[in-house]
Amino acid sequence: MIIAGLVLAGLAAALHVYIFWMESLAWDGPQARKTFGTRDAEVEVTRALAFNQGFYNLFLALAVFLGIIVTATGAPAVGLTLVLTGAGSMLAAALVLLLSSPDKRGAALKQGFLPLLAVIATVIGLFL
Repeated sequence: MIIAGLVLAGLAAALHVYIFWMESLAWDGPQARKTFGTRDAEVEVTRALAFNQGFYNLFLALAVFLGIIVTATGAPAVGLTLVLTGAGSMLAAALVLLLSSPDKRGAALKQGFLPLLAVIATVIGLFL
């Protein structure tokens, strides 16, 4: 079950790297505009906020990737702590989005589904 948790966490991290790319590197591109619903007038006003938020997503993903590597190299206590911290933070952020902006329910579910599964599988794996 730990392996399933690590795979799911890796997928969640990959999604957050993609979100980083859209927010920090391609904010004014068509995919980011479509995904986040930004209009021409909003792009420049929100660029710095999106840039910062994108790096937040990248750092969460890096924590998960590092945790997977550390777990695989024989230090599961440290590695799984990193994985659960990163994936748990992704899940918490999705819950904040859901509760603070119910109109963004779809985005919150997309952002939080894989981390939720990763946390559940990893925790179950720890007890088996």
